[in-house]
Amino acid sequence: MAKSTFNLPAPAPTITRPPAVSGLLAPTRFMRLVALVLFIVAAVLPFISASPYLISILTSAMIYIVLAMGLNVVVGYAGLLDLGFIAFMAVGAYTSGILTTQFGWSMFESIPVVVLACIAAGLIIGGPTLRLRSDYLAIVTLGFGEIIRITAKNLQITGGATGIHGIPTWSFFGWSFKDGLELGGITFNSKILFYYFVLFVGIGLAVVAVSRLGKGKLGRAWKSVRDDEDVSEAMGINGYKTKLMAYIIGAVWGGFAGTLMAAHLSAISPNSFEFLYSALVLMAVVLGGMGSTPGVIIGALFVSLAPEFLRDFSEWRYLLFGVLLVVVMIFRPKGIWPATAVLPFLKKRNIEEVPPTEAVTVVGELDDEFGDELDGKRNANEEGTR
Repeated sequence: MAKSTFNLPAPAPTITRPPAVSGLLAPTRFMRLVALVLFIVAAVLPFISASPYLISILTSAMIYIVLAMGLNVVVGYAGLLDLGFIAFMAVGAYTSGILTTQFGWSMFESIPVVVLACIAAGLIIGGPTLRLRSDYLAIVTLGFGEIIRITAKNLQITGGATGIHGIPTWSFFGWSFKDGLELGGITFNSKILFYYFVLFVGIGLAVVAVSRLGKGKLGRAWKSVRDDEDVSEAMGINGYKTKLMAYIIGAVWGGFAGTLMAAHLSAISPNSFEFLYSALVLMAVVLGGMGSTPGVIIGALFVSLAPEFLRDFSEWRYLLFGVLLVVVMIFRPKGIWPATAVLPFLKKRNIEEVPPTEAVTVVGELDDEFGDELDGKRNANEEGTR
């Protein structure tokens, strides 16, 4: 017996979708334009004011951005609560400090060893512990951070409690930032050169690389594991390897930030890597918006620069800093610029209102005209098959 099929007409859309914003106001293009403008402002700033204090705090703020970008991979993309991330910064700082002060290496030559040391540290702590979740993982990472700090405090090669001093600045093939540079009659001292190095290499590399990772296949796997690890594994994603990859990449970013900080301060000690600094970096990611590149940059700048702007209040500045943190969390609980943020001018678009719905028949019931037509076709098919 031949089977007959009947196609029901699809309902027409009730509203017209608003056209996508094009030109410079397109969200992606607009954010890139804003980023380019801010990058140019940061590059021109030393020509406006090159005071040592301003250059120093801005360099530290940019290093915090690099560090926060690494933690954003771990916390924002993969959803791993890490309370000891500053330990990877300590690994990078101490590795480069030992190689440059005791073995005569340049900071540039120490980078491959720093990367290997951070990968090893990520495997040592992440390998056996990333099968844990939530609070248990946070406790283990907190303990790892304290282990690194106490170990550095009690080893002779790390300088003990006094740390390592006299760490040289960056140099390339015999030329060092310390030598300065003169271009077009303008002299750039070592602090200015290091500022531009962190801006172009540190910020540029960190922001572009982390953003590309978040939008790629690996980034989508991280977000899937973050949202629901059981479902992602059912879809074929290896949750353990995905989290371990995020942990290792975050560790390398933290180690690179450590080398920058060691060269910037020229001295490191165990007190520079206490739990408070892990909390501050985590605070930058959470306040800015987990998984959001613009949000993490804003959060890192807020956490690193706010205490400096409040320095005039003397002993009250940390109290005011805490009040500001509470206010931000109350009014922006998802972060200053969360990953799902919508640009303000997109909210003002005129979208057609949905018309009131009309009464419809129950599913399975047809109106008289369409039902009679359907019965006639069915009877004709039955007569043709006899």
